[in-house]
Amino acid sequence: MNLSFFDQFTSPCLMGLPLIAISMLPPTLLIPSMNNRLIQNRLFTLQLWLLHLITKQLMLPLSPKGHKWATILTPLMTLLLMINLLGLLPYTFTPTTQLSMNMALALPLWLATVTIGLRNQPSTSLGHLLPEGTPTPLIPTLIMIETISLLIRPLALGVRLTANLTAGHLLIQLISTATIVLLPTLPTISILTTLILILLTILEMAVAMIQAYVFTLLLSLYLQENI
Repeated sequence: MNLSFFDQFTSPCLMGLPLIAISMLPPTLLIPSMNNRLIQNRLFTLQLWLLHLITKQLMLPLSPKGHKWATILTPLMTLLLMINLLGLLPYTFTPTTQLSMNMALALPLWLATVTIGLRNQPSTSLGHLLPEGTPTPLIPTLIMIETISLLIRPLALGVRLTANLTAGHLLIQLISTATIVLLPTLPTISILTTLILILLTILEMAVAMIQAYVFTLLLSLYLQENI
């Protein structure tokens, strides 16, 4: 059977049932939990420091009213960060390369921010659809444009995360395939390709972290507009 480079993005199945939910479980099991000891171990201390750093960065754009969302945004970024990084390991599956999963995360959270804005400050939220000082003939057109830009936000969140991770995985597989193919005939070129592969893997680790941060940061910015 012929395989394509896109087979790596196919959700694993067992007896016809998708295992994408189970593939999301191992990253959460790697997070150490608190015990009854007065002084925790180094791993847990490092985890607390990272969580504090992540929460501090995410809460910078938010007013004090939005700080209660830290209990949602911080775990979301931690989950995306671990899934993206563990997906770079060989013979693993990255759930965040699936648009369905990313949209399942982006759409409800975006809808929650819009609902909060319409409930708490409806006039301000609806005022975003029409900039102040707009000429009268342009009002219908601008309202339509702003409405489309508002509705396209969750799609942009999901597509951005999916496209960046998918492109990185494809590049890694293409270069690794070229390395193996060139090894018997052109070993020097194969070694150079291996060096490029190592540099690309480091770049993809940075992309995995940045995309998790951007996804959560944009949600926090959407939230700030509605609180």
